[in-house]
Amino acid sequence: MLGNNPVRAMLPAVDLARARQFYVEKLGLRVIRELPGAILMEAGNGTILGIYPRGATKADHTVAGWEVPNIREAVRALKQAGVVFESYDYPTLKTDEDHVAVTGPVQAAWFKDTEGNILGITQIE
Repeated sequence: MLGNNPVRAMLPAVDLARARQFYVEKLGLRVIRELPGAILMEAGNGTILGIYPRGATKADHTVAGWEVPNIREAVRALKQAGVVFESYDYPTLKTDEDHVAVTGPVQAAWFKDTEGNILGITQIE
């Protein structure tokens, strides 16, 4: 039923203006529409990420992610823009000195937005 329709991620923000600034200035997304209760931003290939005002929430998992062709270049560029990456040291997942975890053909790195949402980037070989 929904297999041919685009999916959009909607993320909560305590401070909508602060979140908008993060996504536009640090991640390079483009605002395509501002609604009374949300801001919609375009990412690659016509995908949409929305943010909406809401009180503080706490998700302890990745809520949205981007697939990138070269994760180490993406991490470097995002760090230069001021993004702070997470470090993990679990028995099944460990990030290296570049904050990248390698699991078979998948490489991934995670960071939080200004609202505490966990976001990720992934390179799949």
